[in-house]
Amino acid sequence: MIRRCNDRDFNEIHAIINDAARAYEGIIPKDRWKDPYMSKDELRREIRDGVVFWGYLEDELLGVMGIQDVKDVSLIRHAYVLTRKRSQGIGGRLLVHLLSQASRPLLVGTWADATWAIRFYENRGFRQVNRETKNRLLNEYWSIPKRQVETSVVLADQKWFETQTREPKS
Repeated sequence: MIRRCNDRDFNEIHAIINDAARAYEGIIPKDRWKDPYMSKDELRREIRDGVVFWGYLEDELLGVMGIQDVKDVSLIRHAYVLTRKRSQGIGGRLLVHLLSQASRPLLVGTWADATWAIRFYENRGFRQVNRETKNRLLNEYWSIPKRQVETSVVLADQKWFETQTREPKS
């Protein structure tokens, strides 16, 4: 079952994020890795800044995915599934649920070296934007350090690409 997370889920969300983020250790730049990957204060700040978490539940919360409306788009944020439950379709179900809820174009940022994450979104219709656009989007819609901008990619859904102005043909 998928449901919107609430305050009572905070510790489970935090545990899922930090368990699943272990996949980044040794993959992302060393200067971007920390343990825990996300502190409780950082998670509180993300929620306060408008990230709404949805969770996949069986007997317990097994995966989470956040969505945040920023200006004219929605951002997919903090998509994580417990390590022991990966590759069972949980992340895909969460994304399909968020896609069905979203009325705005969707963007997702992830680490450039997290090839599995990029593939996950590409397999579900998202496409990477070019480097110049990535830099602009990360600076416009996210609040992340410059070093993270340098080491990340942005993927967009078809709706986002359709909203972009096209240069007239000459």
